[in-house]
Formats: sequence, C-alpha cells, structure tokens
Amino acid sequence: MSRTLVTGSAGRLGRSVVSALAAAGHEVIGVDSMPGTPADAADSLPADLTDLGEAYEVIARFRPDAVVHLAAIATPFSRSDQVIFQTNTRLAFNVCDASVALGVGKVIVASSPTVVGYGSPGGWTPSYLPLDEDHPARPWNAYNLSKHVAEETMRSFARTATATRLAAVRPCFVIAPEEWEGAPTQSGHTVTERLDRPEIAGVSLFNYIDARDAAELFITLLDQLPGLPNGETFFAGAADALARAPLAELLPQVMPSTAGFADGLTGTAPAFSSAKAERMLGWQAKRSWRTELS
Repeated sequence: MSRTLVTGSAGRLGRSVVSALAAAGHEVIGVDSMPGTPADAADSLPADLTDLGEAYEVIARFRPDAVVHLAAIATPFSRSDQVIFQTNTRLAFNVCDASVALGVGKVIVASSPTVVGYGSPGGWTPSYLPLDEDHPARPWNAYNLSKHVAEETMRSFARTATATRLAAVRPCFVIAPEEWEGAPTQSGHTVTERLDRPEIAGVSLFNYIDARDAAELFITLLDQLPGLPNGETFFAGAADALARAPLAELLPQVMPSTAGFADGLTGTAPAFSSAKAERMLGWQAKRSWRTELS
C-alpha cells in the first residue's frame, strides 16, 4: 500500500483527491489548517506548512511515498497581494524542499491555468487557441504569479533531485460534486448562473473540470511519474467548455482580443487543451456539465 500525503485536504479539490486516492488503495494522510478532511483519510493533521520546520516535521512524521500538494490561497484577490504571494510560494518551496530532502519518491504540485495571464486589465491576447502547456506564461497578479513561481520551484527541484520525481498540474475551474446540485462555486455563482451569464464564465475562458476527474488525473500521474521526464506540467480540463454556445461565438463577445484566434473552437471545444495528459498519461476527463448538472 502506498502512503500518500495530501496538503489542502479539506479544500474543494482536496476532498475529492483524498476520497479517490483512498478508493484506489492508498493510505491517505490529510494535512490542512482547516477542518474538513474526508473520513476516507487514514489520518489527518492541522499544520502550517508555510513554516519550513513544520513542513519537515510533517514529512518526517508520516514518511509518505508521495505528496500531492494542493494547499494554497486558491482565489485571486481574496487576501492582500503580499499574503497571497508569500503564502503560496512558501508552501510550494517548503513542501518540495522537505519532500526531496527526506526522500519522498513522488511530488505533484497544483498550479493554475491563470499563469497564462488571461483577464489582465492591461489587455491579453493569446498566442494561439486552444491553450496548451507551451503557451507563454504572462502572470499579472499576485495569485497567478505565485502559481508561476510554484511551477518554477517544482522544476528547479526536478533538475537536481535524484530520488524524487516531480510534476505540476494546472486544474481548470474546479467544480465539486455538491456544486452540480446548486451549491455556490468558488466564484460565488452557481454552475447554472455561469452557463446563463457568459460574462461570468468568460472571465476564465469558460474553463472547468469536475473535481473527481481532476482527482483521477492526480492518481494516474502518481502511477506514471517514474516513467516520465522529471518536471513535467499538465493542464487538466473538461473535454468541453462551460458554455451553451460555441466559443467561436462567445469568446470574442466577452474578450474581444480573442477574435480570430477563437475561430477554430467549433462545437463544444474548450479553450484549454488537455491533449498532453491524454497523450502522455492516457487520461481524459469523463464528466461534463451536460452529464452532471441537476
């Protein structure tokens, strides 16, 4: 049995990751400063991983085979810029540093699609659509800058680690199971409101992913990390857009700078490509708002 430590285990994505790992046979250790880690976890611990000593203590105490690092201030502008940047970057560095130093075999760091820079008040034009992992990063606020730094931190450890395999995942807008039933999403709107009012979902280019699909990607990636180049990054998104009309029509309406680039997004095609995860890992999202929305 593999022992896997999940940071941010009480969060919107963390809960699904913990449950999916436990169902797959992992002994799951949940670490979160807030209550709410699912009962599927074999053990849980409140800890402040922004403290390097505490991060080392947690890894040394549980000696996990793998770490899935999800803990972060997950919403832009929800705290001051300084707090968001310091918290998220310290978390990523401390978890990677402690894991590599103490011999954890596998580490996955959660990043964000926002690192590509959409939504910038100074204007943003994509280099191409759909967006993939090769698209230039153009962070413009403390949140997406912190996630870009988290990715670079992971890659810097991957360049020198001999016993640890590392990767990053950029989950799209995460929708937890209860949110299909009408609970507010992380934006404060329901899924139906995001569908009915394109200006809401358009801010994030209509991207989304069911938390359970994202959890399955983390499991698949953990299984295959030993055979991958160290330091890879993967987008994780649904196979369609969170929109009732094709993005070729909607995107230029809510973000005029995408005009022309969006022409190829016909039918239900999303603005984010998960083709790399499909090609390298054999993973595809199974769930859609069309199958899950009550």
